Amino acid sequence: MVKNQKILFYFEVSKVKQMSTLEFQAKIISLQNFLKPYALNLTNDLEDTYDLLQETMFKALSNKDKFQQGTNIKAWLYTIMKNVFINNYRRKTKMKVTADGTENSFYLDSGQSVEPNKAQGKMVMDDLMKVVNSLPEEYRRPFLRHYEGYKYQEIADELDLPLGTVKSRIFLARQELKKKLQRINITHAAA
Repeated sequence: MVKNQKILFYFEVSKVKQMSTLEFQAKIISLQNFLKPYALNLTNDLEDTYDLLQETMFKALSNKDKFQQGTNIKAWLYTIMKNVFINNYRRKTKMKVTADGTENSFYLDSGQSVEPNKAQGKMVMDDLMKVVNSLPEEYRRPFLRHYEGYKYQEIADELDLPLGTVKSRIFLARQELKKKLQRINITHAAA
């Protein structure tokens, strides 16, 4: 009985009329309006939406032989569109190129990284440390420990001070540093 059902099923499937190329094209083109919102959702750009839609239509029409009669043609088109979008996205991420206006493009593609000049940063840090070292000892030690990443309670335990005292000394050290750095900036600007 099962063997007869299989033969009957095969006979019924073979009776289904195959779509002609013109019928297939007409069906694909008629579904274009259903695909447009999905394409817009994927791309978020109207121009890219039309490109994606056009590429999907081209892929569908050129792969008519891969479409199985009796399956959901809309789902087939949505799958093609999703795959085209993913492939285009992957291609774009691989092709990201940095534009450079230099005349010698050899350096652009050399793969070497350029190290910034650290001398200026070192001079600024040296000036900052001079200002920090000019603070009174009672402010400098808690401030430096806080700058090194210690928590207020750890500093309080190490210096054997109340937590509130540590917080206020760090605050006062910051205020004093701001004043001194503003004076330095004013004198550097005048020079």
